[in-house]
Amino acid sequence: MTPAFAVDVMRQAMLVGLTLALPPLLAVLVVGLIIGILQAATGIQEFTLTFVPKVLTVLALALLLGALGLGLASEFTARVLSLIPQVTGQ
Repeated sequence: MTPAFAVDVMRQAMLVGLTLALPPLLAVLVVGLIIGILQAATGIQEFTLTFVPKVLTVLALALLLGALGLGLASEFTARVLSLIPQVTGQ
């Protein structure tokens, strides 16, 4: 296994991880920003008011994009497992 090969596999793994993590993180960021603006405008400082919408957002995205993420992760796993003979030299 060459260093370039290892770097390429690691790059692909990072891209898959980023692709899986980015939609929920961006959605939670937007929801948190909106809730923060509303809290600042109304003066309400309640912890559950920020926590519950974020959890519901992540759950909704998991339901909507779960199959896509699972397909992407399983495709990457199958691709990496198919490279085992190349890595071991067999």
